[in-house]
Amino acid sequence: MQHRQRGTVLDLRRENRAIVLQSLYFSRPVSRQDLSAATGLSVASVTNVVRKLLDEGIVTEAGYEDSDGGRPRVLLDINPDYGYVIGVDIGETRIRVDLFDLTMTERAKAEYSLNPAEHEVDEVVKDIASGLAAVLADGGIDSAAVLGVGIGVPGVVEQGPEVLVHGQTYGWDAVPLERLLREHTALPLRFENCARTMGQAELWADAGRGERNSAVVLIGSGVGASLISCCSSCQGTISSAAEWGHTTVVVEGRRCRCGSAGCLEAYVGAQAILDRYGSSAAPSVESEETMLAELIAAADSSPAADAVLAKTAEYLGVGIGSLINLFNPERVIIGGWAGLLLGSRLLPAIRDSARRNSLQHLFASASIELGRLGPDAVTFGAATLPMDDFLNGAPRAQVRSPNRGR
Repeated sequence: MQHRQRGTVLDLRRENRAIVLQSLYFSRPVSRQDLSAATGLSVASVTNVVRKLLDEGIVTEAGYEDSDGGRPRVLLDINPDYGYVIGVDIGETRIRVDLFDLTMTERAKAEYSLNPAEHEVDEVVKDIASGLAAVLADGGIDSAAVLGVGIGVPGVVEQGPEVLVHGQTYGWDAVPLERLLREHTALPLRFENCARTMGQAELWADAGRGERNSAVVLIGSGVGASLISCCSSCQGTISSAAEWGHTTVVVEGRRCRCGSAGCLEAYVGAQAILDRYGSSAAPSVESEETMLAELIAAADSSPAADAVLAKTAEYLGVGIGSLINLFNPERVIIGGWAGLLLGSRLLPAIRDSARRNSLQHLFASASIELGRLGPDAVTFGAATLPMDDFLNGAPRAQVRSPNRGR
């Protein structure tokens, strides 16, 4: 929750609105009286805010809570059809676009395959534009009802007058992704690193809530991480540690896709694991996930596969141990399609390696577990970016012509 700052009466009303809407959103259905207790605002202030939210159609009355003899309290809920948000995941092997209503229920999705060895910017932009059009058509939603689009991207996002994406492993150097997408869509756009959007998803799903600090690691073909610092409310602050996969774990080690040697990604990324196993076939558009699953299944009967996975668990534990030593998280959440595959078999070995490669008293206060949202966490987390803006009182963005100046 944001710190309260005294300003004009209008500022105070906006702040009260954001406080009430946030509390209602994460506690729904809830009564006005319970909102007053949760926010510290008077019942009269809450009632004034709720009246406006009802008039605007954001909030609905959803029956009554059980009464033990007194007057039943009216319960308030969010109107799912007031507006919609879209999440986009630019992944290694596919682009996924998901449409959600205001309660973050999925309404439509579209998916386009990518060659893991090729990530041409023009192709990515075309697929995102096609996906946006497809989910709106499939969901029967007018673009004017969309609050915004969150896009999880690979690499570092440079937020400025023009959003630039630096994705070295993709061969992207200062790609003006927002400007390129503006040729195809007028929808409001937000960009973040995909590891950070997955961290945002886990925060919303309550996997990291309640702890002071959590770390979320994203493992696919590439490797990334985000750090979550939670405050006392349902909202939190996320600081990105997106390039964790390019920290060195072996001096003069295996060559990484980024051009350096010995990076963590060169040992625990899906492509690197398959290379170490000696897979002769280069991953095709959709085969990388299948090949890793087959390698994991083969470990029961193949000493070579078992040895590769044992080493993978060791390296991953080393990387997680470094996160524990540096940031002292109370929870480490392993996600990403490859992370979930590996963790289903290797989680005890990963924990053991992390224990041996971190300070004892820091490890003792950290749990290591698998993410709860599955491989689609990035799109969900990306969609919460515009939702966060909405809950915090940002004015509804005006839809612009795709080719109109910025």
